[in-house]
Amino acid sequence: MAYDIVILTDPRYLSTDPNSVYVENVLLEDKLIADALEKNGLNVTRKSWDDQGFDWKTTNCALFRATWDYFDRFEEFSKWLKRVSDQTNFINSKKLIDWNIDKHYMQDLESNGVKIPKTLFIEKDTITTLTATCSEFKTKFNSNAKSFVLKPCVSGAARHTYKIDADQISGHESIFQEMIASEAMMLQEFQQNIVTHGEISMMVFNGRFTHAVLKIAKDGDFRVQDDFGGTIHTHDPSQEEIGFAEKVVKAAPEMPLYARVDIFKNNQGNWALAELEIFEPELWFRLNPKAAEILAQHIKEQYFP
Repeated sequence: MAYDIVILTDPRYLSTDPNSVYVENVLLEDKLIADALEKNGLNVTRKSWDDQGFDWKTTNCALFRATWDYFDRFEEFSKWLKRVSDQTNFINSKKLIDWNIDKHYMQDLESNGVKIPKTLFIEKDTITTLTATCSEFKTKFNSNAKSFVLKPCVSGAARHTYKIDADQISGHESIFQEMIASEAMMLQEFQQNIVTHGEISMMVFNGRFTHAVLKIAKDGDFRVQDDFGGTIHTHDPSQEEIGFAEKVVKAAPEMPLYARVDIFKNNQGNWALAELEIFEPELWFRLNPKAAEILAQHIKEQYFP
């Protein structure tokens, strides 16, 4: 059977009988966009990206949604991505996915005028120590930072993300050495305003803002993801916030059909980019179902005119 669009997920979310609120939310998000696409006359199904029995040439498009095991299966996923990109259209495009899947993209955005956190990239197999890296950070950015965040360049859901205070550097040396032996890492100045005021996720479809949420970490944590007890709230953004988010999207190599722009007030009180998600971001359609209809309409216009 041929399909217009396959909504991509990972094996954990194939069940139609959710066993947690987390899975229930994934299923609801996918249903909202599926329903919106079907209202536009498109034939839609839902598959795990690693489905061995599916012929990807039988669908016109594959829309990435909850493919959230990719960073744990990165080599396998990368091979699949390369192979299937020759068989169907990816939404967003493979060009954007290849660029966005590794957080070195932040350097490109900074070069295009987007303010990002002070970030030091540590490439795989670099011979150094965490102490030396923190000292290099302070010298490079003329910083008196007392706390840092260490995280991989390819990651999601705060995987291997560590807040490190000055007196904890030596205690994180072994994990640092373990990580840089296998993947590139990034060291950033800890942003207190994310803990105090939260992080804003701005959804931008085809270059235009649609809706926003405010993510707040639970007491005692710095990670805003709901995986770690963070809470999600609707947010009415200012024109300044909307303008910043739309500027970020326009700085990408090509205009993404959908994007999530995570922003925050940095330690100097300026808006800055935490992350640009144009691959498989949670888009919180459940808080604004109209946004799913907007995205579906853009997909229809671009791929099925």
